[in-house]
Amino acid sequence: MPRYFIHMAYNGSRYHGYQIQPHSESVQETLEQCLSLKLGQPVSITGCGRTDTGVHARNYYAHFDIEEAIADPEALANQMNAFLPEDIVIYRIWQVAPELHARFDAVSRTYHYYITRTKNPFHINDAYFLYGDLDIAKMQQAADMLFEYEDFTSFSKVHTQVKTNNCKIMEARWMEQDGLLVFRIKADRFLRNMVRAIVGTLLEIGKGRMTLEEFRAVIEHKDRCEAGTSVPAHALFLEEVEYSQVVSPSGNGADYTCIQRRREGLMNRRLSDAAADNKKEAPPSPEGETY
Repeated sequence: MPRYFIHMAYNGSRYHGYQIQPHSESVQETLEQCLSLKLGQPVSITGCGRTDTGVHARNYYAHFDIEEAIADPEALANQMNAFLPEDIVIYRIWQVAPELHARFDAVSRTYHYYITRTKNPFHINDAYFLYGDLDIAKMQQAADMLFEYEDFTSFSKVHTQVKTNNCKIMEARWMEQDGLLVFRIKADRFLRNMVRAIVGTLLEIGKGRMTLEEFRAVIEHKDRCEAGTSVPAHALFLEEVEYSQVVSPSGNGADYTCIQRRREGLMNRRLSDAAADNKKEAPPSPEGETY
């Protein structure tokens, strides 16, 4: 049975997350209704992960199986874009190996959380307005502690249906981007509400309400009640999803997976340069991705 990948993005403001929810509008349900209509048969779509209510995705991958091969996947993508609401866009649809899985074959996910330090009417729906001073240097010190641990129960919603709360953190750092304060975190997997809980707790460090020692204790006690309040969902974006193999063939259209890897390499170099500058200068001014 042919399998197809979808590369897409969505603004999650009016959706109750990606995954289908009873009596609530979701991205998955909207996609499946559109694709089933265009293909003339019921189609089930498997996403690369679930995002919570109000969370956005700049790059999201999903797959679906169908009885017969699609004659023109590019035309199907265009047809779906004409039918889908304006807050969902399909970048590309293409055939992949039958065993390739959008969720289980993803080796990493990267989230960004955006904070604006000044009131800005143009960032109402995509950044968290936070007033007051922050000690960003200490916030980064606390973020660096995340690499020492694997069990992040303290930053997960309780009573979730997962076998383990272990995650491998690959990147966790604060940076400035387009006038916003951004927390970038990359891991092999994320727990429900994990990124927002981590950011909320790091902000407690920045405000001087929690010490670095207390932050470490929060992680080690594995108690969600000890961590900070989760920050609002509207400022969280799933930025990148990486696979161990190139899933998008070159040729008809851009190779989106390779583009993502090049972008990530460039971002890492920029972040390394910024980290080196921070060691030479004062901490950066505050002016300026589950779940």
